[in-house]
Amino acid sequence: MYEQVSHSLLNQILDELKPDIRKRDLRHFYTRLGANFYAIYSLFHHLYGAREDFDAQMLRLVEVMASQYLKRDSKLKTLDVKREQDHDWFLDKEWVGMALYSDGFAGDLNGLRQKLGYLQELGVNLVHVMPILKCPQGASDGGYAVSDFRNVDERVGTLDDIASLAQHMRRRQMLLTLDVVVNHTSDEHEWAQRARQGEQKYQDYYYVFDDRVVPDMFEETLPEVFPETSPGNFTFDETMNKWVMTVFNSYQWDLNYTNPAVFIEMIDIILFWANQGADILRLDAVAFLWKKVGTTSQNEREAHLILQLMKDCCQVTAPGVLFIAEAIVAPLEVTKYFGEDAVIAKECEIAYNATFMALLWDAVATRNTKLLNEGIHSLPVKLERATWLNYVRCHDDIGLGFDNLDIIKAGYQPDKHRRFLVDYFTGVFDASPARGKPFASNEKTGDARISGSLASLVGLETALEAGDEVAIQQSIDIILLLHAMIMSFGGIPLLYYGDEIGTLNDRDFLTDESKAHDNRWMHRPRIDWDDAELRKQHGSVQQRIFEGLRKMIAVRKSTPAFADYNDRELLDTKNPHLFAFMRTNPFLQRDHVLVIANFDSTPQSLNLGELPLRGSFEFGGLQDLYSGGSPNLFNGQLVVPPHQFYWLTDQGQR
Repeated sequence: MYEQVSHSLLNQILDELKPDIRKRDLRHFYTRLGANFYAIYSLFHHLYGAREDFDAQMLRLVEVMASQYLKRDSKLKTLDVKREQDHDWFLDKEWVGMALYSDGFAGDLNGLRQKLGYLQELGVNLVHVMPILKCPQGASDGGYAVSDFRNVDERVGTLDDIASLAQHMRRRQMLLTLDVVVNHTSDEHEWAQRARQGEQKYQDYYYVFDDRVVPDMFEETLPEVFPETSPGNFTFDETMNKWVMTVFNSYQWDLNYTNPAVFIEMIDIILFWANQGADILRLDAVAFLWKKVGTTSQNEREAHLILQLMKDCCQVTAPGVLFIAEAIVAPLEVTKYFGEDAVIAKECEIAYNATFMALLWDAVATRNTKLLNEGIHSLPVKLERATWLNYVRCHDDIGLGFDNLDIIKAGYQPDKHRRFLVDYFTGVFDASPARGKPFASNEKTGDARISGSLASLVGLETALEAGDEVAIQQSIDIILLLHAMIMSFGGIPLLYYGDEIGTLNDRDFLTDESKAHDNRWMHRPRIDWDDAELRKQHGSVQQRIFEGLRKMIAVRKSTPAFADYNDRELLDTKNPHLFAFMRTNPFLQRDHVLVIANFDSTPQSLNLGELPLRGSFEFGGLQDLYSGGSPNLFNGQLVVPPHQFYWLTDQGQR
């Protein structure tokens, strides 16, 4: 389509807008709509152009964007303009995040607002508040089975509480991240209820079938997400007397994005939450957005087109809002969620670096970095105006989604190696101090994932029970080592609540019938604030971890080379226990940080002079940014203590 044709169509649509929209001040909106309309129309036409109601749906989409723009607070519009002028603002080294459940962290949203000072004490200035939308009491999937997209669950607060939280966070220069579940709804959502009552409009919002013919065709290639608790991908609904696609759980109905009305509904919801004050929206399960017979129905091209369209629409109404892609997929697939064939992010500005997370856990279990190095070498280069969300732990299970070729290159057999890792972190392996549990074990494939808190997985729980101070300190060292990697790798580090004070597995979930079947709740704790107060007691476990992380965050924020401008150089140390890379400030080439980590339980050495460095780096006057000291060198040999790391700079460049 020629751009002049799209502009003619745009003028026609603007003439048909409702009078109460046309007569309002829409100057910024019209400018952005004009700049983005060719892309929006082209994508919408590609997805839905064959439909007879295309023009009406296109008009409805523009009306939704305009209506939400008019509802957007003036302070948020001012922030939009500021971020448009500084479009790389989120790549800065100053951002450090934490993901948390508001009820588990502080009881409710008001409690969270009152604990913002605690987060600032640690150095956290980006808070991902896990799902807060209304969902069923039991069948909630941790908040991801939404029954009302525009209301907060009364158990954690109200819309006014969100507005208050967002306002207080802006005053403290903190970013608010909220979830929008874009792939499915609860079967108790109004759309599902009206579908059950026989309304064809709402049955068309989902994948609904009269018999098993098409579902059986899908099942030939669809994997199972939760094979233990929700096998298969379709559920028979007795009220409708029809089959519904339910890829995740039987109570979560997949939305049908081949219907433009569904897309428009979800854009309206995304913009609604942007207008509640969210700086970042985490789009859940984006890899599953487009279903196609004969495929796994993951990572389909149309799913990417939907995300591009969502981003373009958001750029018109709320351009200061970023998207996180929750796509836990293979390394070669994940970077596509930034957007392909582009310099800037055309889909989501931020994506979970699940590969790095899993590789770090492999290094902990094996005490070597062979697979870690292979996996990072295979990680595709991301776009310039996009960044990773680097994390050690999150609310979900730990999947072992490494590339099989990388496992083989590291000298392992893929199936056996994954089995070893599951056995190690669930304590089956004799030498393991870990206290995790297997999750989503699949007897058909032998696959399994891992649940458990960070502290319990690295052996702190076992060490505390034994009163073994050496093992306790080793566990603390591993916790700090892992966080040092996500702080310095390149991207936004995302801590997980409770990890900053060494929170152990929480087994209270076993007493709750609605949670007892899902052992991921063992790492979704309720914070004991008396326990958190021990961070002020010198020598306590809580103090050693909290202070270590607080110091680490402060150093990160003062180190320009840790901003994310695709400036990481992976280094071969010739030592299988060490992981090393160089970070460089692209605006000052002599501003380097050499990151070296030892994943073994014994000291390891390397010859600094043999590192394959591209730039200049003087080894005669090294300083460790984290400790403030200078490591000892002998004949060019650097010794790295067990489970320790260095952030090294040449003192001459500081």
